[in-house]
Amino acid sequence: MRRLLLPLILSALSLAACARQDVKEPADYPLSGTISGTWGSAPRLRLALVGTGVPVAVSTNSAIPQNVVSAGAGSWTFGFDLPSPPLPNVAGVYQVVAFDDANNDANLNLGEPFARNRQWLVYSPLGGSFAAITIPEFMPGESSDLLPAMTVSAGWNLLDRGQPLGAANPRPVTKVTGYTISR
Repeated sequence: MRRLLLPLILSALSLAACARQDVKEPADYPLSGTISGTWGSAPRLRLALVGTGVPVAVSTNSAIPQNVVSAGAGSWTFGFDLPSPPLPNVAGVYQVVAFDDANNDANLNLGEPFARNRQWLVYSPLGGSFAAITIPEFMPGESSDLLPAMTVSAGWNLLDRGQPLGAANPRPVTKVTGYTISR
């Protein structure tokens, strides 16, 4: 009987792992906010985590669980999971960008319209000093960006480039609301 039970349990666990994940309301994701602007008619908006690990592990991951919901003409609400860690045991700096998945392949491709903001998500497996880092050019027409040296906590931290660097910037986060992306 025990010999039969173990394979049945393993089979059930395997099937459960393959099950489709439920789509949540945007506010139920670790990162939520709004997308606005001119995206053309019937855009297929998706989100991608774009950034670089330290030393250099470039990521443009759009396969992260997400939900983008129309809120009227030129406005959408969204929810997005923050993978932990985004790359195994690698510190990094990232942005969530919105893009029109014109060819519907669920990937951010060269030439697809996109938008981003001035907020950076900094991931660190340990708290402490985070050295200044030059973010490479990810999109055509975008220049590289220099993020200053800063102090971070273990896990996700939110750096707002529109605010001065200080005790509350960057700040540790487990949930981010009001993340606005406009085009």
